[in-house]
This record gives sequence, structure tokens and C-alpha cells, in this order.
Amino acid sequence: MARIVLYSFFLCWLSYGVSQNKYVESKLFCEGNILKHLRSLSSDAFEGRRTGTKGGLKAQKYIINQFFALNVKPLVKDYRQPFRFVHKGSYYNGVNILGCIKGTLFPSEYIVISAHYDHEGINQGEIFNGADDNASGVSALFAFGEYFRQNPPKHSVILAAFDAEELDIQGSKYYMKNPVVKLENIVLNLNMDMISRSDQQELFVAGTSYNTQLKALFKEEVYSTNINLLLGHDGYDGLDNWTYASDHVNFYKKGISFLYFGVEDHKDYHEPTDTFEKIHTKFYIESVRTIIKVFKSVDNLEF
Repeated sequence: MARIVLYSFFLCWLSYGVSQNKYVESKLFCEGNILKHLRSLSSDAFEGRRTGTKGGLKAQKYIINQFFALNVKPLVKDYRQPFRFVHKGSYYNGVNILGCIKGTLFPSEYIVISAHYDHEGINQGEIFNGADDNASGVSALFAFGEYFRQNPPKHSVILAAFDAEELDIQGSKYYMKNPVVKLENIVLNLNMDMISRSDQQELFVAGTSYNTQLKALFKEEVYSTNINLLLGHDGYDGLDNWTYASDHVNFYKKGISFLYFGVEDHKDYHEPTDTFEKIHTKFYIESVRTIIKVFKSVDNLEF
């Protein structure tokens, strides 16, 4: 752990050695920090972050502490939106963690940037750490929070760490029924779920087939030359349809456009072997950098 902290400090120190503009364009966030967060959230200490468990509660506290440190304001009291639901005959208590950054030009229009923080927990004595699924997405929320400190968004942004995605996508379902801000003021959901490893160096973005304005953004600009950002998996290309695969589906059902970033399933998907050591660190950092660049283009739109 000491080596990780030193590595994080070294990378951040390097970023301060360049001009602010260059930092914004090339770094966007501290690379050491995002790896530290991913390692922490996917460690055994969080016991697989299953909804309603001690590990899940510990993850909530971790996320809240990071939001507070990044000056991400609470959207609801203490950042917490508790809810209760039944899944396969069992009752669960879930908690969404919701932060907000006010927009500079369109403060009444909201882009929800989301990632679920829950995972499978402990099964038959084995911890399902969920590094890619989805400590990777949650850690990317912190990178966004860090980015916004230097680059305030034009639209208001809700950073949503949803609970109970693994239990039939319950957290975002509850949020859409209790959205805090009016649904008509939510213009887009940008959802991240499994973004940290790909042998083919491929990051997919689903959702553009439903919105020509969003699709045009990917024809006008190349967001990365280091990984392959591919449109697809939204029901029109012969690939698995990811429209219903994660939290973005509950926005889609309400007629709200979405961009869902994810990688294809790998051998460690929903296995106890989905650990930090299997993460492709260079790919992950570039994935988050790419997603932030896409957000910048989206934030320039008038919805």
C-alpha cells in the first residue's frame, strides 16, 4: 500500500510540473489517484460490496468521503438516497449516493454521470471483489469530480453512485421514480460499467443509435488514438444489445438519451477473479480520459 501511495504522489507531482492548460488537456485527473481508488474499492476489506452488507456500507462511506473531498455538493441530505426493495423473496436496504456540480451556462439542465458501486459480495467463502465490475466505474466518478474542480461544466452534473444494480438494477430504478430534480430537466445519462480491461483495447459506447445528435459527435472527432472507441451494442449491429444491461436502461425507459461505456465480457466477469491485478491500467486510464473528452463534447451541446 505504501508503494501505491508513493506512486500516486509521483504521478500527481509530475502533473503539477506542466502548465495548467496542458494539465487540463493531457492529464485531466491524477492517474495515481484513480488507480488507488480502484485498488481500494476492490480490496477484500470491502467484501465484494453487496447491497445491505458491511462491505456495501463501507463503500458508501468511501464514496461520500471522496465526493466531500472533491467539493462535490450533496444532491440530497448527506449524499444518501435510501430505498428498500424485494428481490427473489428477500428484503434489501439500498442507498444511492448522489452529488451535484452546478452548471455555469445551463444550471437547470442536468447530465447524470453514473456508475453502480455494488457487486456480488461473498459467495461460499469467496470474495467477489468486482474490480472491473464496477469499482472501475465508481473510481471514474472521482476522476470526473477532480476534473470539474478545474473545469466547471456548462450543464449541471449529478454524480450518481447507484446501489443494487446487480439485484435487477434497483438503485437507478428507484432514483428515476424519485429523481430529486424534475425528469424533464435531465437531458442525458452517461453511464460507466466495466471500463478497465480489454485484450483488444476496445471500449464500446452504446446509445448513439437512439440519438442522431449524439451519434454525430463521434463522426466529428477522434477521442483517443490509444484505444479503440467503438459505437455499438445498442440493438442494430448484430452484437449483444446492451440497452438493458445496466443503470442507463431506467433513463432510456423514461425517454432520456444515454451513452453507456463498457467493455465486452471477459473470463473474470462475475467471478472472484475480477481483481485489481487483472486490470489493464494503461487501458483504464485512457478509457477514463476518453470518456471525459466525450463528456466535454456533450457538454457543449444545447439540448
